Amino acid sequence: MFLAKLSRQKPVRLSLSLTLSTRHLSSKLHEHYAFKPPPSLSPGPQNQSLNSNPITSLKKQKKPPYRPPSSLDRTGLEPMRSKLPFDFRYSYTETSPNVRPIGLREPKYSPFGPGRLNREWTGVCAPAMSPKVKSVEGVEDPKLEERRKAMRESILGKPLTEAERKILVERCQRGKTKRQINLGRDGLTHNMLNDIHNHWKHAEAVRIKCLGACTVDMKNVCIQLEDKTFGKIIHRQCGLLILYRGRHYKPKKRPVIPLMLWRPHEPIYPRLIKTTIDGLSIEETKEMRKRGLSVPVLTKLAKNGYYGSLVPMVRDAFLSSELVRIDCQGLERSDYKKIGCKLRDLVPCILVTFENEQIVVWRGKDYKPPENRYFLADREPFEDLEADMVSYAKGHDSSQEEDFNLVIDETPPQL
Repeated sequence: MFLAKLSRQKPVRLSLSLTLSTRHLSSKLHEHYAFKPPPSLSPGPQNQSLNSNPITSLKKQKKPPYRPPSSLDRTGLEPMRSKLPFDFRYSYTETSPNVRPIGLREPKYSPFGPGRLNREWTGVCAPAMSPKVKSVEGVEDPKLEERRKAMRESILGKPLTEAERKILVERCQRGKTKRQINLGRDGLTHNMLNDIHNHWKHAEAVRIKCLGACTVDMKNVCIQLEDKTFGKIIHRQCGLLILYRGRHYKPKKRPVIPLMLWRPHEPIYPRLIKTTIDGLSIEETKEMRKRGLSVPVLTKLAKNGYYGSLVPMVRDAFLSSELVRIDCQGLERSDYKKIGCKLRDLVPCILVTFENEQIVVWRGKDYKPPENRYFLADREPFEDLEADMVSYAKGHDSSQEEDFNLVIDETPPQL
C-alpha cells in the first residue's frame, strides 16, 4: 500500500518540475530578446485609464430620434402673413360679426399660438386690418370687399357648361370617390378651409356633407363657403354640396391659411331668453311658458340631422297657432340654443323657453307672415347658364339672392 501511494505521487512531482522549467525558460527568453510589453498590456491603474479611452471613443454614439418637419413648429421664424381679405374666426357660419359680445371668458390669447401670426386676436376674431377698425362690429372695409371679389373672379374664370358640371358632379358621387368633408355642429370652421384646399390638390371639386345646427340656415352656409374659399357650388341636394375650385385655380399658389392650434373660448353674449318677454308681465310670461310646454309637438329633431325644412315648418305652424314647440331630446344644449337663435332671426319669432330640452317660440302679438316667403329648397337648379354667362360678361359675380331664393309653392325641377 505504501509503495502504491509513492507511485501515485511521482507524476505530481514531475508536473511541478515541468511547470518550473517552463517558467524558467520563459524568463530566459524574456531576458535574451529584451521584450518590452506595450503600456496597454502592462497592468496598473494608469494603463486601465488608457485602455478605457480608446474603447469609449470607438463606440458609436446614438443618433437623436428622427422628427419629421412640422408646419406647426415655427421657433425662430417670423410670424406668418396671410393675404386673405377677411377676418379669421373660429366658425364662419355659427358666429355673426353683427353681434358684439358683452364680455370675454378668458384673456385675449391667440388660438394661432404666440408669435405665429402677424394679426392680433381681439377675443372674437383676427381682423384683416388693424384691430382699431370696427370690423368686429360688422363694418367691413370696402377695399377688402373689392379685393375679395377680384380674387374670386380671377380664380373662377368662365362659368362651367352644363356638360362640364354634370361630369364633375358624377365624379364626386359616393360610388366614384370616398373623399368628403363633414360640416358638423361648429359649421364652417377656419381649419376646414385648409382641408378644402388639400382636397382641391387631387380633384377639381370636393363633396361636403352638412349636418347639425348649421343646416337650419343652409343659405348662409353656401354663401360663406363660396366667400371664404373663392369657389363655386355646382350641386346641392339637402345638406350635400359639391364645391368647385375654379378654372384658374393653381394648387401651388394656394393662399396661406394659418391653422388654429386650439379652440378659443366662446365670448359672453346677451341672454337669449329674458325673465319677462317684451310687452308682457311676469305672470303672463309664466303662463305662456306653461302653456307652451303643453302644446303638441310640431316635430322632433334627430341628433346631427338635417334641419333645412325647419324654418318653413314653423312659419306655416304660426298661421294656425301662436305657440310652437319643438322636441330636442337627445341634442346637446348648445345645439338647440343655436337652433333657437337661428329661428328667432329667420322666422322671425320670440323665444319663450328651453326647458326640458324643448324649444318653445311665440309669434308675437302683431304677427304678420313675411311677404317674401322664400326658403332654400331641397334641390337647387343650376341650369340657368345664360344668366351666368351674362354676369360673367358684365364683369361681376352672379347675384346670390336670385340663385338661393326659391318660392315655396314652386316645385324644384328634377336634375
